[in-house]
Amino acid sequence: MKRFAAVIADNKRYVFLFLLFPAIFGITSAVTHYSIPEEMVAGSVVANLATDLGLDLNTLTKRRIRLDVISNRKYLDINKETGDLYIAQKIDREYLCNIKTSSCFLKMDVTVDNPERIFNIELEILDINDNAPHFRRDTMHLDISESTPVGERFSLNNAVDPDFGSNSIKTYYLTESEHFDIDIQSGRDGSKFTNLVLKKPLDREKQATHNMILTAVDGGVPARSGTASIIVRVLDVNDNAPKFYKDSYTINLTENSPIGSLVLKLNASDLDEGSNSDIVYAFSLYTSEKTQQTFSLNPENGEIRIKEIVSYEDFKIYDMEVIATDKGANPLSGHCKLTILINDMNDNHPEISIKSFSSPVKEDVPVNTVIAVVSVSDKDSGENGQVVIHISDDLPFALKESSDNYYELFVSEPLDREKVPEYDITITVTDRGNPPLSDNETITLELLDINDNVPQFPQTFYTIPVMENNAPGALLSSLTAIDPDLHENQYLVYFIIEKEIVNTSMSMLFSINPENGNLYALKTFDYEIEKEFLFHIEARDSGVPPLSSNVTVHIIIMDQNDNTPLIVSPWRAHGSVVEEKIPRSTDKGTLIAKVIAIDSDSVHNSRITYQFLHNTDATLFSLDQYNGEIRTMRMFSYRDSRHQQLVVIAKDNGEPALSATVTVKLSTVETALKTYADMTEVPLGYDIFSDLNLYLVIGLGSVSFLLLITLLVTIVLKCQKTKPSKAAPPCRNSVISSERNSTIADSTLVSNDAYWYSLFLAETRKGKLVVRQPVPKGARYIVSSLPRSTGLTETSDSAASTLQYSK
Repeated sequence: MKRFAAVIADNKRYVFLFLLFPAIFGITSAVTHYSIPEEMVAGSVVANLATDLGLDLNTLTKRRIRLDVISNRKYLDINKETGDLYIAQKIDREYLCNIKTSSCFLKMDVTVDNPERIFNIELEILDINDNAPHFRRDTMHLDISESTPVGERFSLNNAVDPDFGSNSIKTYYLTESEHFDIDIQSGRDGSKFTNLVLKKPLDREKQATHNMILTAVDGGVPARSGTASIIVRVLDVNDNAPKFYKDSYTINLTENSPIGSLVLKLNASDLDEGSNSDIVYAFSLYTSEKTQQTFSLNPENGEIRIKEIVSYEDFKIYDMEVIATDKGANPLSGHCKLTILINDMNDNHPEISIKSFSSPVKEDVPVNTVIAVVSVSDKDSGENGQVVIHISDDLPFALKESSDNYYELFVSEPLDREKVPEYDITITVTDRGNPPLSDNETITLELLDINDNVPQFPQTFYTIPVMENNAPGALLSSLTAIDPDLHENQYLVYFIIEKEIVNTSMSMLFSINPENGNLYALKTFDYEIEKEFLFHIEARDSGVPPLSSNVTVHIIIMDQNDNTPLIVSPWRAHGSVVEEKIPRSTDKGTLIAKVIAIDSDSVHNSRITYQFLHNTDATLFSLDQYNGEIRTMRMFSYRDSRHQQLVVIAKDNGEPALSATVTVKLSTVETALKTYADMTEVPLGYDIFSDLNLYLVIGLGSVSFLLLITLLVTIVLKCQKTKPSKAAPPCRNSVISSERNSTIADSTLVSNDAYWYSLFLAETRKGKLVVRQPVPKGARYIVSSLPRSTGLTETSDSAASTLQYSK
């Protein structure tokens, strides 16, 4: 460039030399020759044509100097003012001329008029190093087999440099490579080209690709260069056998894994590529047929999957050998061994087998009695095959191991059929697997009843109120006991435990139905005579031995207003009229008479009140309703009648009320007779045996005697202890109970046909003769007995009730 710059700076000198020595530059005298370097800046002066061509500078414009260029483009022009030939457009030698041409000229004509002259001008374009070498392809790809021998040569694309001569390509350089080098050669035209030479064997498995840079450098100053990439792809040959990651595998597989489950994916590798690295998997001949039936091998991807259900109980270990073969022209193969260990899983339920079982058993079976023998088993192994057997803790049974996997079920607590008649015993066996599996077996144990329960009454003491004047044969109450046993152990018979009261047996007063415990009265009770009864009733089952219990029955006779008040004062000798005489001078408030009535009923029914039923003059006499005193309310007047009649009624407090009346006739006298009040003041010693007082004493004495007898009987009944007795054997419809060492008359109540018929059947079964006697005319009922030792006849008419005993 410096050389060309000097040429440009000394342009006029060159032109002068060309004109002065045309023979040296090979230009004829008819052609004006100029030389300039390419790439001069536009406006640069090439030469002064006026001077070089001998033209007058002042006439250039007038003579119309002009430049005709033989080219499509106008690179130069003439300054008409100065006559300079200058660069109008930058000139590129490589574009203007053929690159391979050694010289490049631009020819033009300069024309002037007046006179017209044409000057031939030739401009030589000199080359400068303005272009760097370049490759037609930036990247060159080479495929070289790894089996290529050392020294093999491979042609490379040459670099191109538009410059000429020393500015063109001078040499090539290759980046450092272990396997490759270049060989530079020159052509006849002086061009440089290179070959790639293999200097070391290739191994695709170690390095499949080699990347290098090829640089072309020209001879310019300064030098320019261009580069291209060389990519060498090493082609594979089948020189590597497939290889497994491991030579042997041990796989743990759980039994019962789903069909199709992946066991293992074999991954054999082949360092080759393409078909040489494509691998096919297969079982070797050393793999058993059973193994091949159980497992499948995918030949493409090496997946081993389950083909059939795997059971630990069938096979525990599977051995197989797999071959991996590539698809090269000369196939190579690799081997590996697999051992599949089947892991047991808890897939088998424990099993229970009842070897022996005793049912039914008696409820009094002794504790520790074996009632069943069971065996358990589990096909699994390890903890999965270990079992635990148990039953509910709420049951009175327990299990104990008698031998391996054999257990005895025995009674651990006393049994009671009345509480639980049968047991559903569920035996559960559970293994120790995870999750645990279990099985169960239910057996039903039935209990047989024994007579181990005493009949029980709902109450220990019964108080039964009975209204007096009851009808014979009336149902008093139903005393029912409960026995939780079964069948004959549950069948109860009721009877009265014999007891005598005032030489009268309880069986003569009461009767009980032996089947249902209904208690009946055999006679009519009178509260004024008998107020209560205390005895025992026994309920006995039919078991062997029989069990029994008794209950105390307290019969309370309830009073009924069945006694009419009896007026005992004033005394009436005959009829019901009492006549009294009183002086007319009787003062106000004087006691004229006192009516006294007594009632043998109970306190409530025997409460007496008094009233006037008739009073001749209501203003003259008054009557106290509670004590029956008749007193004067005023003194007698002359208008009052001499005869007064008073009718007093004594009424009890019963419902309905009963009453009695007394008529008192009063006569007034003028004589000084002693009043009733004065008479009562006479000392008792002088009047104790009067008629009135005599009857009063008799009545009061009778009532007191009856009360005393009743009190004594009550005390005796409460204080008397029940004597031990041997009851008569129970039988249906029995109404007879015997006390030890005594015989009580058999009695039968005739109250209605139904009860008589049931009694007749009961007594007939016992071999006794029962006679139904006719009832006397006018009587309500009659009780008759067989003429064994003693007979009792009770007769009741419509007016009163009396008991008559006949021997």
